[in-house]
Amino acid sequence: MSKSPLASPNPINAVKAIWRVCYVLVQYIIIAIFKAPPPKSPDQPRHPYGRIAVIGAGLTGVSSAAHCISHNFEVVIFEAAPQSGLGGIWSHVNSTSGLQLNSHLYRFHPAVLWRHAFPLRDEILGEITRIWKEYQLEPRTRFETPVTSVKKVESVSGSSHWLVNDGNEGPFDAVIVTVGTCGKPKWIHFEGMPKDVGEGADSDSTETEQTDVFTGPIIHSSDLDSDAVSEETIKDKKVVVIGSGASGVEAVETALQRGAGTVVMIARTDKWIIPRNIFFDTFLACQPFGREMPLSFLWESFLKHWQYHGVTDLVPESGLFEGTPVVNDAFLGHVRNGACKYVRGDPIRLTSSGVCANVRQRGSKSGSDGTEETIDADVVVLATGFEKPNITFLDDSLFPEGYQRPDLYLQNFSTEDWSVLMTNSSYMSAIGTVGHFHIGMYTRILLTLLLDENARPSPKDMKLWVDAVRFMKRGAAGGPLGFFTYAELTIWLVMFHLLRPDRLRWLIFIMFGWGVHAKEGKSEESQGIPMERDRKEEVHRKI
Repeated sequence: MSKSPLASPNPINAVKAIWRVCYVLVQYIIIAIFKAPPPKSPDQPRHPYGRIAVIGAGLTGVSSAAHCISHNFEVVIFEAAPQSGLGGIWSHVNSTSGLQLNSHLYRFHPAVLWRHAFPLRDEILGEITRIWKEYQLEPRTRFETPVTSVKKVESVSGSSHWLVNDGNEGPFDAVIVTVGTCGKPKWIHFEGMPKDVGEGADSDSTETEQTDVFTGPIIHSSDLDSDAVSEETIKDKKVVVIGSGASGVEAVETALQRGAGTVVMIARTDKWIIPRNIFFDTFLACQPFGREMPLSFLWESFLKHWQYHGVTDLVPESGLFEGTPVVNDAFLGHVRNGACKYVRGDPIRLTSSGVCANVRQRGSKSGSDGTEETIDADVVVLATGFEKPNITFLDDSLFPEGYQRPDLYLQNFSTEDWSVLMTNSSYMSAIGTVGHFHIGMYTRILLTLLLDENARPSPKDMKLWVDAVRFMKRGAAGGPLGFFTYAELTIWLVMFHLLRPDRLRWLIFIMFGWGVHAKEGKSEESQGIPMERDRKEEVHRKI
């Protein structure tokens, strides 16, 4: 019998449709309220308040540059990779890689418009590229231009400027370092790996010295779904994933999606895995103290009974607020139904038949005594993460002893010079997101300090702030500034104003991005030199 055209629609589908409409509507409201106007043409701004160098064309770099130019500052972006590297780490991950957090918590710029709650790589790269073009950053980006030096020079007027590389781009009033925390794929070489596998492999090593070498495919997790890895490579094969972090969890999912026969994860340490739930994740990030607190066990108990039911052996013994958790809904289910076998242990070497590991009991630490076992494998996936980008192009004097990353002013400013901002480049661990509204807030703090010399902190003040945080968070397992929650970061930014009442007039601009735009009709151009008194007063009147 054919279905009647008057049959009632599925109420669940109706609810989903309403939810999708509301999801998009909320984004349009955010855009209408917070989006700063982009330049109308590539030659704007014609009369910038200053010039800023942005090092890195990843998500943070593009967002920072877009914020600068929308508030009437000229920018130049330096990127070591070719244009295919636009988007930073997102241009190097699998196409199946996506956000761990709901995309409402990953609005790296107010103009972003997501189509999905958990977009994958291509949608994320699409939004980065759209913002890059809309804010006229394409002609301002220097691809294949690695930064080798950033030098401070004094001008005739007594003010200081920064020169990047050979100084061909002219002087800059400030530098924003957005190299991030993930560089090229990190390869760990184990005994039993062929000499020609992985970047940096030693071509002079003698393979004949190894009598038991793994001859199957060895793949870095970032290449697991690349064109170089055919379907036949994974399908129906025994896959061993080395690593238990976010890339390891994702590698297990990708291998299963590609038809792997069996998947085994070798985990050095147990990681907290929290659900992809915007309400739970937001409340978790609202904990205002970036450390374990007396009531933290409530969150951990809740996760143990809700998220870890049936696999409670995987619950970490470390605290939830001691490291960045993995956000995933599927992995524990794969372990629960036997699709993935979880082995707690330390990889020792590769053999012709698989991976030899020191298998340990729950509660033991990496490297402690266990049982040596060989885990059969046809394919080995190294979920060993990415190398941390270096910042050797910056002078060591910017980071005196005791004040290196992440122990910086507001965790992102050099304590020796406020004009060097390192948004998301000193990040280590947190509960929150590295791609949220704080990119704009930190950028606008820098712009404020450029506009208002009275708001600028001294090196002594910046070090005092670091020392105060270290005192208040002494004993924190994740380190005083090595781990924080998003609520804690917000408190830092609010206190930036409250501790200095003379900064309060900038509060609305810094926190919401309202005010400070181009003023047409001026005939002179600043060309990176300090603003004249009348221009400063003009900007202050807007605030």
